[in-house]
Amino acid sequence: MRRDPTMLRLIVMVVVVVVLFGAIFGWGAVKAHFISKFLATLPYQPQTVSTMTAADSPWQPQVQAVGSIVAINGADLSSEVSGIVDTIDFKSGDQVKAGQVLLTLRQNNDPAVLAQLQATAAVDKSNYERDKKQFSADAVSQAQVDSDQATYLAAQAQVAAQQALMDEKIIRAPFAGTIGIRQVNIGQYLPAGTNVVTLQQLDPLFVDFYVPQQALSVVKPGDTANVTIDAFPDQTFVGQVVAINSAIDTATRTVQVRAQIRNPQNILRPGMFASIAINTGQPQNYITLPQTAITYNPYGDTVFLLHNGTGPDGKPALLAQQKFVQLGDTRGDQVAVTSGIAPGDTVVTTGQLKLSNGSNVIVNNSVPVPDDANPNPPNQ
Repeated sequence: MRRDPTMLRLIVMVVVVVVLFGAIFGWGAVKAHFISKFLATLPYQPQTVSTMTAADSPWQPQVQAVGSIVAINGADLSSEVSGIVDTIDFKSGDQVKAGQVLLTLRQNNDPAVLAQLQATAAVDKSNYERDKKQFSADAVSQAQVDSDQATYLAAQAQVAAQQALMDEKIIRAPFAGTIGIRQVNIGQYLPAGTNVVTLQQLDPLFVDFYVPQQALSVVKPGDTANVTIDAFPDQTFVGQVVAINSAIDTATRTVQVRAQIRNPQNILRPGMFASIAINTGQPQNYITLPQTAITYNPYGDTVFLLHNGTGPDGKPALLAQQKFVQLGDTRGDQVAVTSGIAPGDTVVTTGQLKLSNGSNVIVNNSVPVPDDANPNPPNQ
């Protein structure tokens, strides 16, 4: 029987291809086998981490915010009328009383005009009183008396207007407080409305800040407000919430809150940036961890706990186990853990990003982990 040469060549080609692929896959399997045997002979390298022992600690629930210091009374003083500065009766930084004269403008002929108007008013008063007596004797008419009275009252009004004009050239302190740096000099022409000096009442002070609308359920007037200023990092100024705005900001869904603090040494100034913590409710006990111990994920927050076990080499070892946790509020470097771990658990605080369940670890706590409830940045 005669064989078809084309079919024979096709069979040979198929056999060659099969043998070739078999050789390739066989070599890969052999190589993987030897690589795995080689890796099995290598010592297992444990990961270095730092740890802490979970424990309960007191936790004061707080609402935290940032805001600005505001003077209870504060004003940029200026003159209502124009004129030449005649006297300056204060020094920059002075403490002044309410009503104290601070600056006067040159009076020019104002006193003479006032004296003239007062003289005219005196004559009109005499005419009015004389005609009233004559009216009693039927010597003048009621119309004449009424005319004299109107003339006298008009003269009195002119005197009052001139006196008011002269008073506008005297700038007085509207309230007691601390004077700022003066902005004018004697002899200077002062247009109406020009800023002369700033006056601020420095004790007590307001602190204005905003909190989320959800905080309205726990923040109320009378609550204690602990205020810290970066200029005085070692001091806490204790005050009270005195007012909550009657409307919510529709753009941010926050509400303005105002607290009042004492400033007896006048070390604080309006405009300072402030951090505010409002105590809400009774202190509670929570397990607190450094925030570096938490791995934040969209599907849940986790920590790694350590327990004794057996490593890949069959020897006793510390092994890592990942645990989901429920978190509460934060304060400084710390976060409260409401569930997921128990007091006494050993928690990994740094190095957890290179761990997985069952990882062998060694502990090195020579470098401290930030774990301060009220951290302060170092002074630069």
